[in-house]
Amino acid sequence: MKESSGAINTQTLIYGSVVFCNVCGNLLENPADKDLVICLACGETKDGHNFENIETVTVTSSDAFPSILKNKRSLVQGEVSEESNMATIEELCAKCGNNQMTFYTMQLRSADEGQTVFYKCTKCSYQYRVNN
Repeated sequence: MKESSGAINTQTLIYGSVVFCNVCGNLLENPADKDLVICLACGETKDGHNFENIETVTVTSSDAFPSILKNKRSLVQGEVSEESNMATIEELCAKCGNNQMTFYTMQLRSADEGQTVFYKCTKCSYQYRVNN
């Protein structure tokens, strides 16, 4: 095992939220709370204190990790475009007393159960849903 001497430039070891060995380029284990970080490929060691105040920020897009389950879920839930699929009905708003609301229905539960009705007040935009 090689022992590193002196301070290291952590900027050259870090890419995104992962840390690499600066000798062989291998991905290092998470250095958090470790006194010594050892590269499992080449044996290079780093003082764990060099990695202490590193802020890790991870950002992904909604389609970064596609899966069969997620695809099925999005098919079931669907998306309702505002106002295009809504009808207007005389229904009393519990929040402002307005007697006109828009509504739409979706089948969220199993097929042998009723649909869910989503209501939205045309005056104050108060929303609620009812399972039929």
